[in-house]
Amino acid sequence: MTRISNEQVKHVANLARLAITDVEAEKFTKQLDAIITFAEQLNELDTENVEPTYHVLDMKNVFREDIKQAGLPREEVLKNAPEHQDGQIKVPAIIGE
Repeated sequence: MTRISNEQVKHVANLARLAITDVEAEKFTKQLDAIITFAEQLNELDTENVEPTYHVLDMKNVFREDIKQAGLPREEVLKNAPEHQDGQIKVPAIIGE
């Protein structure tokens, strides 16, 4: 018994603006049914005493602390810019004048 029909697969493909053939719809129906079956197996697990997590690995915050610090001196930044004017990096215009 499939949990998803060819018509549902074709409908979702249409919503996603995907053109699929009948053969592809049949293939995707079988694949999606296998995914749904696996998800249903996960629902059978006892998760009563499992603490919710946002990541499967035991990771700590890998970001540096947000501490205010001085940036590069303007002269050093501008010497790497191909063009600069009035202390600003000059870039090509992308909007008509």
